[in-house]
Amino acid sequence: MKIAVFAGSFDPFTKGHESVVVRALPLFDKIIIAIGSNTNKMGFLSVEERIELIHNVFSDEPCIEVESYDGLTVDFCKKAGANYMIRGIRTAADFEYERAVAQMNKLMLPEVESFFLLTTPELTPVNSTIVRDILRYGGDVNQFLPDKANIYSLLEKRKNKQ
Repeated sequence: MKIAVFAGSFDPFTKGHESVVVRALPLFDKIIIAIGSNTNKMGFLSVEERIELIHNVFSDEPCIEVESYDGLTVDFCKKAGANYMIRGIRTAADFEYERAVAQMNKLMLPEVESFFLLTTPELTPVNSTIVRDILRYGGDVNQFLPDKANIYSLLEKRKNKQ
């Protein structure tokens, strides 16, 4: 079974992320969207909220799982039985960074291969940091998020809990 991990903070999960997963689906038997904790980033959405959003997006895809993890992605891959990592590339700078990470991962866990998928041109400028900033200031981010994400209903639920 070909199992791939698509790891990231996904805060929030954007149309760019969705595009990478959808285009990777024919290549793998199972894709695990793995939400890693990044100690350098202050989260806008809780891990539970991110899991809920991604579940909404892929509710009709039985070969996609969503999990969270701490630690190294290669350790998560080993635990999950994954031999592939999927990475999205938007720019040349992304490529240089992702290449270095993939090479380090290969040294730590040689049996894992990294697959790079280029972002579609219309989604190149979309990134979670910008989307988060728009959300923080009350802007409309619907055009940048998957149709099934329902982020506004999630944020409304959050307000009602407070």
